[in-house]
Amino acid sequence: MHQHPDGVDDAAWMDVINKMDEVYSRLIDDEVELERKNVELEQSQQFIVSVISSMTDVLIVCDVAGRIERANAALCALVGRTESEILGQPLAILLADEASQAKAAEVSKAAFLGLQAQDVELQLLDRGRQAVPVDARCTPRTAGNGRRAGTVWVGRPMGEIKRAYMELQQTHDALKRTQQQLIHSEKMASLGQLVAGVAHELNNPISFVLGNVHALQRYCERLQTYIEMLDGQQDSEALREQRQRLRIDHVLHDLPSLIDGTLEGASRTADIVNGLKRFSTMDKEEKRVVNLVQVVDRTILWMRRVQPQTVQIHWTPTTTAHVLGSEGQLQQVLTNLLQNAFDAIATAKCSQGLVWITLRQADGRVYIHVADNGAGILPEAMSRVFDPFFTSKPVGKGTGLGLSISYGLIEQHQGVLSVRNRNEGGAEFTIDLPQAPGFSFPRSGGEGV
Repeated sequence: MHQHPDGVDDAAWMDVINKMDEVYSRLIDDEVELERKNVELEQSQQFIVSVISSMTDVLIVCDVAGRIERANAALCALVGRTESEILGQPLAILLADEASQAKAAEVSKAAFLGLQAQDVELQLLDRGRQAVPVDARCTPRTAGNGRRAGTVWVGRPMGEIKRAYMELQQTHDALKRTQQQLIHSEKMASLGQLVAGVAHELNNPISFVLGNVHALQRYCERLQTYIEMLDGQQDSEALREQRQRLRIDHVLHDLPSLIDGTLEGASRTADIVNGLKRFSTMDKEEKRVVNLVQVVDRTILWMRRVQPQTVQIHWTPTTTAHVLGSEGQLQQVLTNLLQNAFDAIATAKCSQGLVWITLRQADGRVYIHVADNGAGILPEAMSRVFDPFFTSKPVGKGTGLGLSISYGLIEQHQGVLSVRNRNEGGAEFTIDLPQAPGFSFPRSGGEGV
């Protein structure tokens, strides 16, 4: 083996050279790995920057002293400053008032104490130096060694949200007004159909009152003549003859019945007019206890005047069935359902139209069933019966709002309006309402004939 002058043989030199190659190769691998990690780190940083830049919420990163270390584009756009202009500045320079500064300091202190993230409303200065409300959240930021490194603030300007809320509220109010107008318009349309029959109903008591008033007028003339003779001190025989000729005894006997009849006719007229008034006026929001039996009775009384002569209504009332709601709205629903039944019978061209109204009570609920022997509802139309403006009637015969409005009114009463086709033919609508609190069930219920 060859030995070098310094006493180191070739084998030792080869070992040194091999170790140097191994170290160099390892350095190359480490450099490649470091380069790869640098690329990954740069990509991660770019990803984070792109996410932060695309945020619509404002983002502020502060150090332990409360100085700004980072801010996103949304914050810069809001305050009208570049990120370089605010870096290193205290958070307070972005706040509009001392109250906001005090809140920010208090929340930052709580974050350093390890408390949970807190929400606070701050006033920031926008690009026009105007205060902008911002709903902000402060969370603590921790370094790699576990020590507190600062805070992160994420906020959302409330101005746009408040404006959007105001617009939404205005739209909702306008929609409610439109809905009430639609309900009232549909009610007036139903009222128009009832007017012809109600006019006949009004004609009877009014004619009766007029006839009684004419009779009272004649009686007053006779009594006036007789009283004048009394004032003239006529002799008793002349007074007796005049009393018989003027039929004073008959007048005195007939006066109480005339007065009673007149009062009764006027009362009947007032009841009909008040019923029309309740049905036609816009209903108020407050609800009261309503006896559904009386509502059904009144609706049938009116609808009998306008129904086709070939339609018979079968209804056996119970004594009481109380719900909490609006009497006018419930009568509107029943009017719509009865009119719908009449139209279905007319479409089917039945020789004998029949409508059954049944009322029952069970388990704290009141149910009204309105059934007919009309044409029923086509299967493809069943799911759209309560849709606004949907109608199977010919053009000009229906608005498509009656059942939709009825459905909404029953919903407002915490109830359900449903429909099905009867096995015997025709359709059946069911109104399901909660019974009024404090009213017990009668032992028996009314059944339709």
